[in-house]
Amino acid sequence: MTHPVLQVRDYCDYLVDFTVVLEYRSHAVAGAAYLHNATTTGVSDLQRLPGDQRGRMFTGDRRGEFVDYLKSRLAQGRAGAAHADELLHSRIAPSRQLLTVAAEEVQKREMFVLLDEQRDAYNFVLHSVERARRADSKSAVVITGGPGSGKSVIALSLMGELMRQGRAAMHATGSRSFTQTLRKVAGKRSPRVQKMFKYFNSFMDAEPNDLDVLILDEAHRVRETSVNRWTKSTLRTSRPQLDELFAAARVPVFLLDENQVVRPGEQGTVEDIEKYAAEHGIEVQRINLDDQFRCGGSEAYVEWVQRLLGLHRGGPISWAGDPRFDVQVVDSPFQLEDIMEQQRAEGLGARITAGYCWKWSDPNKDGTLVNDVELGDWSKPWNLKGERTIGGAPAAAFWASDPAGFGQVGCVCTAQGFEHDYAGVIIGRDLVWRSDRWVADRTENKDPDFRNTKAVGNERFDELVRNVYKVLLTRGMQGVVIYSPDRETRQFLKTLITEADPRA
Repeated sequence: MTHPVLQVRDYCDYLVDFTVVLEYRSHAVAGAAYLHNATTTGVSDLQRLPGDQRGRMFTGDRRGEFVDYLKSRLAQGRAGAAHADELLHSRIAPSRQLLTVAAEEVQKREMFVLLDEQRDAYNFVLHSVERARRADSKSAVVITGGPGSGKSVIALSLMGELMRQGRAAMHATGSRSFTQTLRKVAGKRSPRVQKMFKYFNSFMDAEPNDLDVLILDEAHRVRETSVNRWTKSTLRTSRPQLDELFAAARVPVFLLDENQVVRPGEQGTVEDIEKYAAEHGIEVQRINLDDQFRCGGSEAYVEWVQRLLGLHRGGPISWAGDPRFDVQVVDSPFQLEDIMEQQRAEGLGARITAGYCWKWSDPNKDGTLVNDVELGDWSKPWNLKGERTIGGAPAAAFWASDPAGFGQVGCVCTAQGFEHDYAGVIIGRDLVWRSDRWVADRTENKDPDFRNTKAVGNERFDELVRNVYKVLLTRGMQGVVIYSPDRETRQFLKTLITEADPRA
């Protein structure tokens, strides 16, 4: 468990970093942990950590020392009501000092150059923020694009520049894996920066327009409501999550791919956003990006996948080949794994993902993982569910970024938002090819979110499962290796990989 003094220091840092009235009064913030039911000897180990102004510790058997400490911090004979009111009614936004630190961290770690449409979208958002500030008005920007169009690059570039300008900006996603990875990378040298990366449900009690800009990456994961089983009773309302996100900032920026809506209850579509904005008199500007930056620059591959899955009109087409992108269909999971191992041996990143067609067990008591994904003699465990490392496998949030994640099969929730040099994809029996069309079979799907046929009808299931495989098939930057345990599906896919591709 976290040391009480370290907890208190975190509280103090958060107050100073996000409470505007304290921005230039950080010296006035002090913290203490009063262990009222502990004795000095009983917690002697905790006393090895030295205290300071932001965190010191007192025990119940030395209550007098705690009282003296409080007296030393509070002005004698002066009422504190006015100051308490000022604190409670303060605007909540990142402090300028934190923005400076965060801007430096994010901009130093930016590994991409904005190109063409990306640069246009980036500049457009900056101009929108400035116009809203000058006009004292509210507006929204929607940036749409498929996998690899640079949405997340734009989001992080905007974060760095807006914070450099001193704008109150924050980043949010609906993905635990994506948010925690961003926190880990951007906040590695400065843990304070981690607080700049939030979740969509972090704004339930935010004051209207406290932020200048709220950057909503992976916005196709916006849900109907922010309420979940951990939500406080005081916040359990029917308020739409879109309402919270629009209200939190003067300029909310939505970056999304409508063909990546993969869970029931997700409402991150352009139609949903524009409908809400129209009902509330908010101007929306939309920017479209081309699918040309991921998948090794192969726009042809993205189009091939979308037509393959019926997400674009025209039906499946043969893969004519592209020197920038490798597409293979294999006859066994052993071949799939061998190719992935070969790529890793050459120094490339690789992961295997699958549709949710197998049960998902908790680890054994001895810490070993259960090989739930079984295909004949071949089997592998799913990625971990929780936030702890077990048996050498990384926590769920870091499956896509930790090299040790290769030992497990990833699901769409841990893969979405990330990419690797090579993507291995197992198309489960929940989506099979029959004669001249795809058939979605929900009896083969083990996802608990799809069990209720009233909440998720067959037509909606068909739509969502196609989106799942679209996400999985577009995680590779240099190549993809596909396997289906269904013979007819596998043979159909092989007919599409023509001799025009020298690697087919």
